[in-house]
Amino acid sequence: MRRYRNTRVIATLGPASNDKETVKKLALAGADVFRINASHGTPDEIRARYALIRDVEKELDHPFGILLDLQGPKLRIGKMNPGVILKEGQEYTLDLTDEPGDGRRAPLPHPEIFAALEPGAALLINDGKIRLEVTVAEPDRAVAKVIVGGELTDRKGVNVPDVILPVSAMTEKDRKDLELGLEIGVDWIALSFVQTPEDVRAVKEIVAGKAGVMAKIEKPAALKRIHEIFDIADAVMVARGDLGVELPPEDVPGIQKKLIYLGRFTGKPVVVATQMLESMISAPVATRAEVSDVANAVYDGADTVMLSAESAAGKYPVEAVATMHKIAQSAEKSATYRASIDAHRCPPEHTASDAITLAARQVAETVGAAAIVTFTSSGSTALRASRERPCVPIIALTPNLSVARKLSLAWGLNLTVTPDASNFAQTVRDSTLVAQAREFAVPGDKLIITAGVPFGQSGTTNTLRIAVIGADQ
Repeated sequence: MRRYRNTRVIATLGPASNDKETVKKLALAGADVFRINASHGTPDEIRARYALIRDVEKELDHPFGILLDLQGPKLRIGKMNPGVILKEGQEYTLDLTDEPGDGRRAPLPHPEIFAALEPGAALLINDGKIRLEVTVAEPDRAVAKVIVGGELTDRKGVNVPDVILPVSAMTEKDRKDLELGLEIGVDWIALSFVQTPEDVRAVKEIVAGKAGVMAKIEKPAALKRIHEIFDIADAVMVARGDLGVELPPEDVPGIQKKLIYLGRFTGKPVVVATQMLESMISAPVATRAEVSDVANAVYDGADTVMLSAESAAGKYPVEAVATMHKIAQSAEKSATYRASIDAHRCPPEHTASDAITLAARQVAETVGAAAIVTFTSSGSTALRASRERPCVPIIALTPNLSVARKLSLAWGLNLTVTPDASNFAQTVRDSTLVAQAREFAVPGDKLIITAGVPFGQSGTTNTLRIAVIGADQ
């Protein structure tokens, strides 16, 4: 199960990957983390998918992370009469009544939208295919001018990019799904439609350390306070679908690069998602543009790239994962990749842990070590090692299976669950045994080993050693 790449891959499970054999094939093809989308699953289906992943994990003897993606608030137009066509320049009204919509007005059963709207605000309907501009805003209705027209049918999604809506990022359904996820033991919770740091903080208080909390960035409001969100969240997802609706699509690549860099700076994993290999939903090969898209995320240093419908509902789920794996592997072999990674290196924080992890990278490159081995109890030391983006493999050893699962989406970490070390001689033995067993090193190779003394305490990384396999055993 060793991955000959540093960028990690998330595969979403769904109707196309709902059996153990397919999940196993996805894992062998390159999936490091499995996403369960709560938008398209009943509690029983979520439990079943969780069990499938854990069965495969046990069979392959390799830790896999599980990400539960909460649906978030869905804003939609109400019922419409058939054949409604909005024309550019016409006046159109949205209101709270439940009468079916027609050519003059439509129901929008979301009082929170009307509470936040102001004249000049944009309303985007059906992924931005229809665009309205508000001219009159009242508590129970809004009059708007049609900027871009089109056919308006039942239950089309509504985006309001210009305002912060007075609505929680978590619905009642999300709360129930979150409780279920924590009960069964998922490793990550993805929070949809984050607008403020408070949205993330509220979920972290509920989660209470039982899982990592990932903030999905898909609202312009979140970008205004992105540094605060990074401070609170455990990881961030560049959710390019809704982000590309609420903002001009041409702005999204630059935002993606900024968020990846902020992840590097803060040491928080960043996931790039949505439409990465969209054509593989129905085709066995990706387009050249899609390959370039994935490769560019890899070149920028993203921790993880994600497949959604490609692996959940597409005709070629295993091929999509294998393609993602090969693109990342190829990109990382190029000289351009290393130059890009090194160009965005971030200064260390003024802590003993950062001093040791920085030194480990520098010493490994200076002495030509085969790998860096880091012992981690909570995962924080391994994440700091990942932040350094060394040019040699990182082997992360932890006594906690839950920590290994959580770290599975972080750049470059090769995870192994081992008994907790009690002294440095044992750390050297464990390091050399794992490095050889997983074919990272052979006798005579050097390993750079970092650990904390006293052993068994989180956040105490303070020791670095150069070990030679054979000579130090």
